[in-house]
Amino acid sequence: MSAAPRHSLALLHGLLLLFFFCGGADGSEVPPPQNVITKTLNTNYTLSWDWAPGAAGTHAVTFTTQYVPRYQLKFKKKKTNWITACNQTSHRSCDITRFNLHYLGIFVLRVRATVDGQHSEWAQKEFCPDKEAALGPPSNVTLAPAGSDLDVVLTDPLTSNNTSMREHVPNLYYHVQYWERQADGQASPHKQLRINTTMVTLPGLKAWTWYCVRVQSRYDFYSKTSDFTVPHCMQTEGSIPWWNIFLYFLGSLLFFFLIVLGTIYALFRCCKTMKDVLNPSDQMPSHLKKYLCSSPGSDIPRLLTPDSESELLCEGVTICPTPAVLEIHIPPAEELAAPPSGLEPNSSVRHSRQDSSSSGDSGVYSSGGGSSGSSALKQLSAVHHNHVGSDDSFKGLLDPERLNLREMTAHLKSQPEVADEGIVDVCV
Repeated sequence: MSAAPRHSLALLHGLLLLFFFCGGADGSEVPPPQNVITKTLNTNYTLSWDWAPGAAGTHAVTFTTQYVPRYQLKFKKKKTNWITACNQTSHRSCDITRFNLHYLGIFVLRVRATVDGQHSEWAQKEFCPDKEAALGPPSNVTLAPAGSDLDVVLTDPLTSNNTSMREHVPNLYYHVQYWERQADGQASPHKQLRINTTMVTLPGLKAWTWYCVRVQSRYDFYSKTSDFTVPHCMQTEGSIPWWNIFLYFLGSLLFFFLIVLGTIYALFRCCKTMKDVLNPSDQMPSHLKKYLCSSPGSDIPRLLTPDSESELLCEGVTICPTPAVLEIHIPPAEELAAPPSGLEPNSSVRHSRQDSSSSGDSGVYSSGGGSSGSSALKQLSAVHHNHVGSDDSFKGLLDPERLNLREMTAHLKSQPEVADEGIVDVCV
């Protein structure tokens, strides 16, 4: 074979490959989406599909979704008005809930892929919500005790506009299952109940027992059944035994008694503390009250200012011992009438002033003041000199010592006793 035919064959082969990979003018060579299905719940509809990951190569792929009522396709002469739900989206699904498709209608849905400006064929699917849309369970389940029974209150499944599904499914009813909850976790036999209303009282239950309930929505025309709701559990009630009431009463009585007792004790301690603070048992010494109180008869202390007279004049406090008590012991006049034995008639009176230790040895004390004791000694001395210097004939008539002692005794008795630091001893 010559080179020219070989070159022509290679060129023809390249053109065929290019036509195969790039596709024709109508783009029929781009593969359409596969496994087109609808995911529904009540009136929420979503169209989804599959797409081979390597079908577009390195190019990006987008999808367009449209729908139309099926009856419009019957008119061949009239152009069909397709409604675009999702245009050139990269997602593998399209939500058509917002278009509010009639629940009893029949619609044709289609989707196609676009790769680098080339379109695939449309993948179509018929959809009837009344037949294909899944039915949801009750949107809410509430349990309420009714003595030893339980009231079950249901809320209908809701549409995308939050309205009841009974508007689209009038023959909707509920399948109720309830059972006693065991403490050991074992499953007990389920009791079943069919109701057409949204409220029912479960009969034949035990008092003070836990029961669980779950509900399922059903529609028999197209044999639709929803999933069961999450089990709801509640304990039944009943009449309270008398011993239980008595125990409650005792418990509440004890509780309030402890509260009252604690309150009284707290008030007592508070009053006692305030009394100890405001009126302490240890009284303040009188010599401190004199400086802390505004007046001698006042028990309210006054504050001392920094420039007060007490702080300016007093620099320190010195504690001195108690001074000795002076006493004067004067013998009675009967003892002075006769001189003591062994005493000469002309003996003079001796005066001695001793300290407190010598006065304790002599046994003679003076209780008079310092000035009175000194005056008494002076008068005693004057009387003594006068009588000593008198005439001897006068001594015979009156004993001078007895006279001196008598005068001194009368004089000392008339003087008031004043405390003195000194001690005077009188000896005859």
